[in-house]
Amino acid sequence: MILYKLTTAFTAILLITACSNKPKEQRIKKEETKNTAGLSQVKDEESIEGLYSSKECDITLEIRKEKNGFTYFLKTTARKVNGKAVFTKESSGERNLLLDGIQWDEYEGDISNQEDSDSIASKEIEIPTGISAGYVKDTLTIQNYGNAMNYYTKLSECGLKYIQLIKND
Repeated sequence: MILYKLTTAFTAILLITACSNKPKEQRIKKEETKNTAGLSQVKDEESIEGLYSSKECDITLEIRKEKNGFTYFLKTTARKVNGKAVFTKESSGERNLLLDGIQWDEYEGDISNQEDSDSIASKEIEIPTGISAGYVKDTLTIQNYGNAMNYYTKLSECGLKYIQLIKND
């Protein structure tokens, strides 16, 4: 009977000790993950810097890291534009680059809510500026034009719906 009580007590102590050590290990792993996530974002921002070009269209884009953020220089067959580039990372993990100051070539706006075609001609729609590009690994992707319900063209120099700018080595 004494042996049974000692065995039970010993087993209980082992279980309590094993359970109390486990959460400490998990907390350490979570802290390490938090620290590396911060480093990962810095690495993403640094790695976006460089020269990008399209294989299908005559477009090049240079991204530079400056004291106050990023700048860009866009060169196509029709224009040479430079300005501020803003790198963002969404909570979903999606990364984007906004090229401020580039005026779209065409924009008719969202026509899904307009009742008749006469109202389109009477309204003057302001053409947006700024081009957003999705960033995955070493590729920037720009959606260059919309559809019949939301008609626009950002860079008419390239007829592709999605312009992929790939980082040069």
